[in-house]
Amino acid sequence: MSRLPKIKHVRAFVVKNDGSGGGADYHDQGDGHWIDDHIATPMAKYPEYRQSRRSFGINVLGTLVVEIEAENGVVGFAVTTGGEPAAYIVEKHLARFLEGRDPSEVEKIWDQMYFSTQYYGRKGLVVNAISGVDLALWDLLGRLRQEPVFAMLGGPVRDELTFYATGARPDKAKELGFIGGKMPLHHGPAEGEEGLRKNLAELEAMRNACGDDFWLMFDCWMALDLNYATRLAHEAHKLGLKWIEEALSPDDYWGYQALKKNAPKGMLVTTGEHEATRWGFRMLLEMECCDIIQPDVGWCGGVTELIKISAMADAKGVLMIPHGSSVYSYHFVVTRHNSPFAEFLMMAPGADEVVPMFHPQLIGEPVPVNGKLKVPDAPGFGVELNRDIALHRPYAR
Repeated sequence: MSRLPKIKHVRAFVVKNDGSGGGADYHDQGDGHWIDDHIATPMAKYPEYRQSRRSFGINVLGTLVVEIEAENGVVGFAVTTGGEPAAYIVEKHLARFLEGRDPSEVEKIWDQMYFSTQYYGRKGLVVNAISGVDLALWDLLGRLRQEPVFAMLGGPVRDELTFYATGARPDKAKELGFIGGKMPLHHGPAEGEEGLRKNLAELEAMRNACGDDFWLMFDCWMALDLNYATRLAHEAHKLGLKWIEEALSPDDYWGYQALKKNAPKGMLVTTGEHEATRWGFRMLLEMECCDIIQPDVGWCGGVTELIKISAMADAKGVLMIPHGSSVYSYHFVVTRHNSPFAEFLMMAPGADEVVPMFHPQLIGEPVPVNGKLKVPDAPGFGVELNRDIALHRPYAR
């Protein structure tokens, strides 16, 4: 029987961005950052929203910080996206399922958070909020037990993580020791044949710069239709593209099924960054929609749900390479055989140097050196919250 101190308080904060960018809402960057430079999106069919993702509001939510304090004063925390709306859900709805409870009851707490919000949740913002609470709970549990999260998940299956880099400069990623580079697709269907040619020309230039043995991938950010995605896959295959990622709307399971069926042999179809919970991933897996699933642990339901998603993928022989999310995915990836490598988001404006992904919110956030990283074995997720940033608790109780 657990003898851990009970949970005393749950608190939800938002971060007031000063315009310099950074943090869990990593799309909220200043002008000139590669992550906001004419990237293909579902909104690119409207010319006024084509140049910048911020123009249609990709950065409106901001960062959510969740703290969970035990009776003995130990505090676990986590950061994700969701901002003020998610803070409201955490404080006004989810906190009741934690305060006064044993922090080891992670399964029961998750179940109650999910099913109590199902009538207005199931995906998106509500599951982002649940994910933030779940991650903070795992962090608290690790601190109370004086164990890293990866130890509580069964222990590492490898000594260190190997990374590919996501950013606009795969050639720089190769110089920095990464095993591959995933580029944003810059032109979608609305830009016609000329846009398609530009996409392929960029891929060809990077292939020439990086050589034949370096992985190159396209991140399509839900921007394409089935016909365009199929054409892009076949043309890019000639240039050695390793995978085509999130080409279609996350709701179009049937489109993904057709894309995987029609893709060139050896070309991987990947998706799942904007999918949530075991039920969403069950659709992707049972319909054979993709070769790799890419849940974001801060959006899909947290570690508690990622365990279930990973097990389903493993049984199907499908790799699970979580989307970004820094230490929150590192602790999981290092414990799973079907997660043989990890993603690192290049958050430097020019995608030309390695900087911490969630800076300045996390203190002690590890980054890959020469494309590799040993997961820190400090308790919890092994990072601390930067108390010098402007935290605001909009729904204090």
